[in-house]
Amino acid sequence: MKTSSDTNVLELPNTVKADLTETINNIGAAFLKQGQALERLSQTFDENAYREAIRLSLNTHGHMIVIGMGKSGHVARKISATLASTGTPSFFLHPAEASHGDLGMVTKDDSLLLISYSGETSEIIQLLPSLKAFGNKIIAITGAKSSTLGRAADVVLEIPIAEEVCPNNLVPTTSIVVTTVMGDALALSLMQLRQFHAKDFARYHPGGSLGRRLLKKVEDVMLSNSVPTVPPTMVLLELAAEMAGGPAGVAVVVDEQRKPVGIVTKGQLAVALRVTRRIREVSASQCMSQDFSIIKRGQIVDDAETMLRSDEVKFLVVVNEDGTFAGLYKHEEEA
Repeated sequence: MKTSSDTNVLELPNTVKADLTETINNIGAAFLKQGQALERLSQTFDENAYREAIRLSLNTHGHMIVIGMGKSGHVARKISATLASTGTPSFFLHPAEASHGDLGMVTKDDSLLLISYSGETSEIIQLLPSLKAFGNKIIAITGAKSSTLGRAADVVLEIPIAEEVCPNNLVPTTSIVVTTVMGDALALSLMQLRQFHAKDFARYHPGGSLGRRLLKKVEDVMLSNSVPTVPPTMVLLELAAEMAGGPAGVAVVVDEQRKPVGIVTKGQLAVALRVTRRIREVSASQCMSQDFSIIKRGQIVDDAETMLRSDEVKFLVVVNEDGTFAGLYKHEEEA
């Protein structure tokens, strides 16, 4: 028979048991400590060092090559990817591979971002004589400005953490979080100074949802042939027949020049059919709504999605440049 205290016991293999409440409390404490480390960083970071790192990066005509080992290597890959996707050409170079020939990837136009919390990572320290001989500028992210890496770098972005959130103060945890944020801050600063906007970002992300929104036009995804277009004089009986065959759930009422003057949804049609028996007399113009949103076919999908949200509507009537009906735009997931 289980007691209430059993709900706080987490059963693990080999009969190991831990108090679940204490474990959850430790998770909350970890979140808090990581946040406190970032708060300290926001108050203590070296503004002059960041200015110099930004200046150096902007004056780099080649790539920003990011190097790190172990956990720092994983962060280095992430920072490099962020730089590359926000307008700063970059790639990750594994320090061990660099020592065995991959240094040939470094050109005189490149700069280097070296990451080591201790500043004494052997695989990175071994590269320093060659990198200094090449004449490449070096930005270091390290927790020890006086370390071998710190002394060799042209700019040091120091990691100001008191301890790792790891209970044994061993596993790179808080230092990894702070390093990631430092890299993000540098990338975003460069992004802003280069006036790198959403459309530029989309060019490097054609396969993502943002790329689709910013690169595709409304005309590429709109419904056209399946949307019934009817004259204002069409009676309810005929209108019901027209809408029954269309998957769009709406009919667009157009004038003689095929310019939209109203819309009739299936809900509006159902109400009209319930309140009147004169289905051969009541026309589309008598039950249509003149309150609808219009977008031109040449606008981008992101504009359409923004309009859907701001107008609080489920679809947009798409028109050609001359104002004639072209199609219907619905949210991409619904279309």
